[in-house]
Amino acid sequence: MPEISPLQKARAAYQPRLPKILAENGPFAQAQLGEPTHSVADQEAIQKLFPDTYGLPAIDFVPGSPRETAPIRAGVILSGGQAPGGHNVIAGLYDGLKKLNAQNQLFGFLGGPSGLIDDKSMLLTDEIIDSYRNTGGFDMICSGRTKLETEEQFQKVMETCQRHGITAIVIIGGDDSNTNACTLAQYLVAQKAGIQVIGCPKTIDGDLKNKWIEVSFGFDTATKVYSELIGNIMRDANSARKYWHFIKLMGRSASHIALECALQTHPQACIVSEEVAAKKLSLKQIVDQLTDIVVDRARRSLNFGVVLIPEGLIEFIPEIQTLIAELNDLLAKNQAAFDALPDLEAKVAFVEERLTPAHKEAFQPLPAAIKAQLVGDRDPHGNVQVSKIETEKMLAEMIDANIRVLNATEPKKLKFSSQCHFFGYEGRCAAPSNFDANYCYSLGYTASALIAAGKTGYMASCRNISKPIDQWVAGGIPLTMMMNMEHRHGKDVPVIKKALVDLEGKPFQTLVENREAWAKGVDFRYPGPIQYFGPAEVCDLPTQTLALEHL
Repeated sequence: MPEISPLQKARAAYQPRLPKILAENGPFAQAQLGEPTHSVADQEAIQKLFPDTYGLPAIDFVPGSPRETAPIRAGVILSGGQAPGGHNVIAGLYDGLKKLNAQNQLFGFLGGPSGLIDDKSMLLTDEIIDSYRNTGGFDMICSGRTKLETEEQFQKVMETCQRHGITAIVIIGGDDSNTNACTLAQYLVAQKAGIQVIGCPKTIDGDLKNKWIEVSFGFDTATKVYSELIGNIMRDANSARKYWHFIKLMGRSASHIALECALQTHPQACIVSEEVAAKKLSLKQIVDQLTDIVVDRARRSLNFGVVLIPEGLIEFIPEIQTLIAELNDLLAKNQAAFDALPDLEAKVAFVEERLTPAHKEAFQPLPAAIKAQLVGDRDPHGNVQVSKIETEKMLAEMIDANIRVLNATEPKKLKFSSQCHFFGYEGRCAAPSNFDANYCYSLGYTASALIAAGKTGYMASCRNISKPIDQWVAGGIPLTMMMNMEHRHGKDVPVIKKALVDLEGKPFQTLVENREAWAKGVDFRYPGPIQYFGPAEVCDLPTQTLALEHL
């Protein structure tokens, strides 16, 4: 085993806390059933697809007495991208199962869903679990992005479980992974397989949330890591006073990370994709707004600043969104001729000649590097790889072009120099904050209580989590409750609905109230590194987003 650091050794001794109901009753807490539920949209279609798991009641756990339970064999997988705290979910699940019955066993399936399909697993033991408590990463059993969506896959999962005598599977993942969990649960019920499926809400993007899932795990830690880095850059910017820093942050479908980091650090500008879409802002409008901020500061000899940009911004800009759609269609229809062209310059010219006038107008002003990324490598479906587009560099270059035009008539030349960054992997495997360590452990322990209650097709839930942990409410919600129908790859499919930034919500409105002042001054906020040991007001704070949402 590799040598561990003093911090990791100290963190291994940290005992995560549980909601009062679980701390006092353990996994023997009783499931109190609420009213029947319905999906967030498309109720008739979702009910038809999930006839055996639709309409289940939400659950709150209430006091119960210890009871004898037959030995259980359960399985667990990590699915999708990494998020801080995944190991604590497994530890909480393991401890809960062992509390139910010391003979209970937990199998970790390796490499995500493919481990379930291909029957690759390891029996998790005290020694293994103890060596991963309160650590970041998913390296205990690793993760994967294989989708569980075909009947053949479901059949193999069922056979794997039957081979090992497994009667419960816990899927730790985001919206896509828990969509798969929902579909798998329906299949196993229909097959009368006697195998439960429980989900746990994971994604640093923060877009798996609702009334019952107030935040997905990992968001707290990741945004605190990014905010520390942003704060460090702000210190540097305020010290050197000569660079504008353009920082792209994780979050392709929603801007929760960018918004939270803005609330933590007070940048000169934070773009929120949902606002861009709602206001139908063009790329030119976005660039002009940022240019105005740069120019105002330059005229006051403040030639520095920080701009936060969500990863998925480019897909929310109306003319770029439709440009990408047209590019995908154009290249699909002309693939052979396009591939035969000798170099990138010829490929860009090929595309420009064939774009409709409106999209040609949107394409031509883009920096050469962005054009190259738009017509370059495609994903397996032949589409533009949006996540690889360096939006931060695009904005910096377009602002620079605006400044050069202005400087042709400015009596005193405006200064503008930029540095670009992308913070993504830096936050996905960090050692979990105290909040995430407690929250993840509680989610895993709640999953064990849902298994003990005989439930399937549920997601573990802890609510009231902006309050001290003894006030948290443990329970579960039906996976079908979060589902809607979406058009993907040419057909309507059931998926868990992503939660976007609420433009009427308190977190975004707090940004709106402050962004003009932040743009003009140097009201930088320096959060510093995550603190694990010390007073609760330093170590156990929830995110600004969570605190503002539950004022």
